[in-house]
Amino acid sequence: MLIASIVGARPQFIKAAVVSRVLRARGVKELFIHTGQHYDREMSQVFFDELDVPAPDFNLGVGSGLHGEQTGRMLQALEPVLAHHRPGWVLVYGDTNSTLAGALAAVKLHLAVAHVEAGLRSFDRRMPEEINRVLTDQVSEILFAPTDAAVENLQREGIATQKIHRVGDVMYDAALYYGGKAECQSRVLRQLDLEPKRYLLATVHRAENTDHADRLEAIFTALIRLCREMPVVVPLHPRTRKDLSQNGLLEEVARSVCLTEQVGY
Repeated sequence: MLIASIVGARPQFIKAAVVSRVLRARGVKELFIHTGQHYDREMSQVFFDELDVPAPDFNLGVGSGLHGEQTGRMLQALEPVLAHHRPGWVLVYGDTNSTLAGALAAVKLHLAVAHVEAGLRSFDRRMPEEINRVLTDQVSEILFAPTDAAVENLQREGIATQKIHRVGDVMYDAALYYGGKAECQSRVLRQLDLEPKRYLLATVHRAENTDHADRLEAIFTALIRLCREMPVVVPLHPRTRKDLSQNGLLEEVARSVCLTEQVGY
């Protein structure tokens, strides 16, 4: 059987690494498709290198853009690949535009979709990710739910019980599998002159926070205050860096908070 795995963003590379390793161990042929949603080295290639994910069979190079524009380009690029190879299953992960585009491209071609991390809900339909989750779950034939709450969400939305499988969290699997490797290989504490268990790590990248100047300022004002207690490290997402700069906050934040580039898993 041929399974097509569609990924495009950092969390999906991590999840796919766990699943792909098991598929390969069981002799399942996998067609690995990278939409190119995350495309620079620190947000893409470094994950393939570190996690021993096979090089993509296709990198569609879609890149960034408005939600509709990006999703549309993904659909356009995915359709001929899936139509040519006709996989038995199309495997999608999480809640990104790559997830929704992969699911839609597959069902339009009458290919079966399996969704890893099905049933997770924020119950905020203003979030693009929430729309991606709900629509992907509605068109999937197999829904791999990580928690009992996720199962209940799917049942409440009318998904047939026989399609739902509670399998646990693949991110937890990844932490168990790669944790020892990180402990042996990581030098980040030494590089940043940090003491173990004596620093705070924060990430800020959701559009609901970065695209609103008042929220962005409130978050980083709080982080600056926390710096009085112990060092605060923020691996800075490119969008967050741009928004801090545009709102005149970057220099003030950089004086207190330890800002780093994106880091691998």
